[in-house]
Amino acid sequence: MSSTLSSRPPEPEAAPTAPPDSPLVQLSVHSLPDPAQAQRTLQGRLKMLLVLAVCAAPVIASYITYYVIRPESRTNHGVLIIPPRPLPASDALPLTDLNGLAVSTTALKGQWLLLTVGGGDCDARCEKHLYWQRQVREVLGKEKDKVDRVWLIDDARPMRPALASAMHGATVLRAKRDDLVRWLQADTGHALEDHWYLVDPRGDWMMRFPVNAEPRKVQKDLERLLRAASSWDEGGRP
Repeated sequence: MSSTLSSRPPEPEAAPTAPPDSPLVQLSVHSLPDPAQAQRTLQGRLKMLLVLAVCAAPVIASYITYYVIRPESRTNHGVLIIPPRPLPASDALPLTDLNGLAVSTTALKGQWLLLTVGGGDCDARCEKHLYWQRQVREVLGKEKDKVDRVWLIDDARPMRPALASAMHGATVLRAKRDDLVRWLQADTGHALEDHWYLVDPRGDWMMRFPVNAEPRKVQKDLERLLRAASSWDEGGRP
């Protein structure tokens, strides 16, 4: 009796398959982040931050010069606002001229602004502010072209005709008081109209002068700031 052995190897068993609702089926396979792409993204962000730093450096340097490097040579009359408060966009601070036409807030940038707030009827305190606002700017001499005087009327009352000549060359705009108080802030126990406010050419509110500010001391503060900013600030809006 003879027997034969098959030389054919046994067929391999099929790999088990997971049922459709198995967690293995539900897992998604994602590619790992590309290191080169991540590096390029990081470099792009660093470059953007560097550009912003370079643009802001002259302004920051002038403030450091004024407040840190030479503190013994000055006694500032105004209160520094830290951090400065940027001028709001037009949708947050709608402005109109005396004819009711809209004015963009960006139109105010490019100059130092000596700013006051008051109603259109302008009481005695308001008149005094506007008078000394003009005088302070005039005594700056050749530097006065770097400073604009701005009156923000915070109600709907018309400006008294008698003030028209006094405001020649100034910027007079209307704004809602509720919008203004979200940007400017009076000293404790006082109202917006009690102060002058100083806004730098970038549009940042950076100083508030005290109630009953002394015009001569306001002038001194302005002269020091303009000197410190002389390396980057130029007269006239762009």
